[in-house]
Amino acid sequence: QVQLVESGGGLVQAGGSLRLSCAASGRTLSNYDMGWYRQAPGKEREFVASITWNFGITVYGESVKGRFLITRHNAKNMVYLQMASLSSEDTAVYYCVAKNRDTNNYDYWGQGTQVTVSS
Repeated sequence: QVQLVESGGGLVQAGGSLRLSCAASGRTLSNYDMGWYRQAPGKEREFVASITWNFGITVYGESVKGRFLITRHNAKNMVYLQMASLSSEDTAVYYCVAKNRDTNNYDYWGQGTQVTVSS
């Protein structure tokens, strides 16, 4: 089982940038597809981005395409989410996730990090 810890959240002004980090322990990240989800107050949980374990293929949610970038550093057991051109719509708790290869679901979740964008 893998444990995930997010960091890098905080308060940022609209139009600004922020980078989230996700540190993994317990297992090497190199065997896991990784991703980010977010949830704003009163809203459904939303897929943000994902990256495969082998070729680093990325997928983005429609609302963040062209503004967010997901990367990974397997040797450091880290995943990152670089966010730019932030707006109040991006305010949410951001969760790092890892895909369980047995279930093909994102079964492993971090505790989340709050991102607040002030307008």
